[in-house]
Amino acid sequence: MLTLAVDIAREAGEMLLAKRPPRPEVLATKSSPTDIVTALDKAAEELIRSRIAQARPGDAVLGEEGGDTPGEGAVRWVVDPIDGTVNFLYGLPDWAVSIGVEVDGEIVAGVVNNVPRGQLFTAEKGEGAWLDGERLSCNTGVPLDRALVATGFGYGADRRRVQAEVLAQVMPRIRDIRRSGSCAVDMCSVAAGRVDAYFERGTNYWDHAAGGLIAAEAGARVGGLRGWPVHPDLIMSAAPELFEELRDLLIPLDPDHD
Repeated sequence: MLTLAVDIAREAGEMLLAKRPPRPEVLATKSSPTDIVTALDKAAEELIRSRIAQARPGDAVLGEEGGDTPGEGAVRWVVDPIDGTVNFLYGLPDWAVSIGVEVDGEIVAGVVNNVPRGQLFTAEKGEGAWLDGERLSCNTGVPLDRALVATGFGYGADRRRVQAEVLAQVMPRIRDIRRSGSCAVDMCSVAAGRVDAYFERGTNYWDHAAGGLIAAEAGARVGGLRGWPVHPDLIMSAAPELFEELRDLLIPLDPDHD
């Protein structure tokens, strides 16, 4: 299934690069005027769904644009056709096709194709995380005050206001912040040691299904804020010792509320 996911993610990425106009048009908005959908989001998901249906017609699919399509067995594909749609719209280089494979409710394989950079991240449960044939390992032994931390922001004004207030308290306690605009890319950046940690409020399952497995298979801890598993209220990822330090910094700041 990982091989199939890789093939589909590559095909979708090639289609998106070939068909992306100089200025893609916004097709619709979702939760706010800044939460956008382009025609190519939908086209890419339709391509991915069709390829899955051809190869494995009994499997379920959960996609950002098309919702949840039930299947006949234990396998469900979790698809974000373009994670980082605003980057895609503006021609910025961090957007990705993300495909996770879930069996009996657990993600067991995942691929994140960072298309503009030509980088394909993969992971299989228990088999490690990989970037173009090189095994990945997250950074370890980094104290909080030396940590480069990735984060993202929500679409609603009220949520962004709270996130800015939290960030103002976090910034003096860490090395610096990075903002790629893609949850999937951020999780892979943790896996590859390009950042030390990541946290964000308001991500969806399709945003982190594949990237979360890639980070975990690279040695990172992936979870929620208050001892919870991954949750839309807040997702975190870092090496285990840094995860705990960042969590202890965040909890008093109450970052999981609007």
